[in-house]
Amino acid sequence: MSGRARDWLRQAEADLRHARHALDDGDHEWSCFAAQQAAEKAAKAAHDAAGAPADFYTRAEAERAIGDAEAVIAICRGIVSGP
Repeated sequence: MSGRARDWLRQAEADLRHARHALDDGDHEWSCFAAQQAAEKAAKAAHDAAGAPADFYTRAEAERAIGDAEAVIAICRGIVSGP
């Protein structure tokens, strides 16, 4: 793992700690934001290599990303639509 990837992972872990602290303090919006940032930074660490992103992502990863986005949108659709 490159030094830069370790930096991103370390920051992701710090953001996750912040998310947990915000949750304990009842700051739910900040907890969610920090958790989202932690996940993005961890993903960046996993793909932090020289070259264009198009050189590293696979069809399987793209399908998983689309599936994850669909799941998030479905949850949000349910929230927005209400009971």
